[in-house]
Amino acid sequence: MSSSHLPQFDSNHLAMDRTWLAHERTLMAWVRTATSMISFGFTIYKFFQFEAGKETSRRGLLTPRDFAMLMIGIGVISLVLSAISHRREVRELSAQLGGRRSMAEILAGLVSVFGILVMLSAIFHQ
Repeated sequence: MSSSHLPQFDSNHLAMDRTWLAHERTLMAWVRTATSMISFGFTIYKFFQFEAGKETSRRGLLTPRDFAMLMIGIGVISLVLSAISHRREVRELSAQLGGRRSMAEILAGLVSVFGILVMLSAIFHQ
C-alpha cells in the first residue's frame, strides 16, 4: 500500500487533535465527579427517608435531607458550568477539525437532566 492513499496529517493537526481529546477527557472527569455527587446525595436522601419512621432530632445546621439536596445541587451546577466552559474552549477547535461533535457534551447534558430529575424527586417527595 502506498503512502499516497493514507491521509496526510501535519504536526499542527495532530496537536489540535490531542488538545481536543484532552478537553474531552477533562469534561468526562467532571461528568464522573458530578455523577458521584448526585448519586451520593440521592443515596443519603433515600437512606434517611427510610429511617424517617424512627425518632430523629435535628442537630446542627443541616438535616440529612438538606445535605443531600446540597450535594445534588453542587453536582448539577458543577456539571453545567464545566459543560459551558468546555463548549467555549472547543468551539474554534471543533471548526478547525471538521466540525466534530463532542460525545462528552452529550453525556454531560444527559447526566445534568438526570440530576435535575433527582433534585425534583427529592423536593416533591418529602
